[in-house]
Amino acid sequence: MTYKYMLGDQTWTFSSLAELMARATPARSGDRLAGVIARSAEERAVAQMALAEVPLKQFLSEALVPYEDDEVTRLIMDEHDAAAFSAISHLTVGDFRNWLLSDMATPEVLAGVRAGITPEMAAAVSKIMRNQDLIMVAKKCHVVTAFRNTIGLPGHLSTRLQPNHPTDDVNGIAASILDGLLYGNGDAVIGINPATDNVAQAIKLMQLMDEVITQYEIPTQSCVLTHVTNTIECIEAGAPVDLVFQSIGGTEGTNSSFGFNIATLAEAQEAALSLKRGTVGNNVMYFETGQGSALSANAHHGLDQQTCEVRAYAVARKFSPLLVNTVVGFIGPEYLFDGKEIVRAGLEDHFCGKLLGLPMGCDVCYTNHAEADQNDMDNLLTLLGVAGCNFIMGIPGSDDIMLNYQTTSFHDALYIRRVLGSQPAPEFRDWLTRMQIMSDAERAVLADRLPEAFARSLKSLPPASGQH
Repeated sequence: MTYKYMLGDQTWTFSSLAELMARATPARSGDRLAGVIARSAEERAVAQMALAEVPLKQFLSEALVPYEDDEVTRLIMDEHDAAAFSAISHLTVGDFRNWLLSDMATPEVLAGVRAGITPEMAAAVSKIMRNQDLIMVAKKCHVVTAFRNTIGLPGHLSTRLQPNHPTDDVNGIAASILDGLLYGNGDAVIGINPATDNVAQAIKLMQLMDEVITQYEIPTQSCVLTHVTNTIECIEAGAPVDLVFQSIGGTEGTNSSFGFNIATLAEAQEAALSLKRGTVGNNVMYFETGQGSALSANAHHGLDQQTCEVRAYAVARKFSPLLVNTVVGFIGPEYLFDGKEIVRAGLEDHFCGKLLGLPMGCDVCYTNHAEADQNDMDNLLTLLGVAGCNFIMGIPGSDDIMLNYQTTSFHDALYIRRVLGSQPAPEFRDWLTRMQIMSDAERAVLADRLPEAFARSLKSLPPASGQH
């Protein structure tokens, strides 16, 4: 379908809804690389005005990626909740924005309509919203999940303790885990990106984290961020798997390039649920996303990268995950060039994920060759904290020495919790108090020493593969 918009004596024409969406997207380097970016600021403004007039119903009749060619499109269309959509079905994209910002769109009402909102609707409305709009609406979207603790409650902000090591050295990983715990990090998950990605190594890392969590009765969960098929093999081998991880994309082709499909995720979820390792909930999946992955896989179907990103949230939503986070600046400046683009993308992703009902977090990060620095990350971290982000990353010194990128530190988590008055997950907060890591009155970090029992237990662990 062709979309036309008259401005003065000039008529602007967009050949499809996909082109209109792309031209309306705030500028970013990935869309320039893909050749779908607006050709001028004027065209972008016109496209945004034209997009505001598109009825939400149009997204149910005009698939941006053909239904017959893409299982993600089929998932979006086949599982759309018409009853939930009925409350907003009469709105245009512009009306939808106004309604979201209104007092009528309470947290309860937003929860009631989320199953009727498609990713393309969420992406479209985000393109005509200012940063403050994205923050305000996301703040109203409460998404609570649970496994061994409860994540996403209003007034709480969790962290993933990310103890990566370039050689998977057990002592180095254990030291980072301890460091993070002493700063009140790790309630979202203790999650390791393995340097050596195979089943045997994944099991060793799972056993390390499980021993620490079990011995100290820590109300949190662990995850080795290995490929989903490796995790299935780990479960079959009897490994202590808490969460199943997978990076996901917004098209079938993207996910195929990652080596899985929706059926694979369903198999993994069923396997993890069969272990019954959760104590307060059974959300067992952990997904990561990032703008630009579909373009990297040459599987973007001519869409802008933010729309592709939000389509990935349909895949995540199907599996009721404990955690979803956008690794917003990780792919590099080819997709998000500088701090301004990274900040905007982080707010868009968080807003769209929360609007669709996902427990959305963000890896507030950048690569060393991007035009960004830690001050940009401070800005995005603060904005996401205000927006009610479910969790962020916690890494020693903000520097991931295995993946070679810059993100948020254990100290950054303390900053954002203190400045906003946020708390860790309640079960984890109570554990921190019992362990005298945080004070009961101020929840301030108190511990400054290595518990001797913890140190002794680490010495008893077997070395990782290749370590001496």
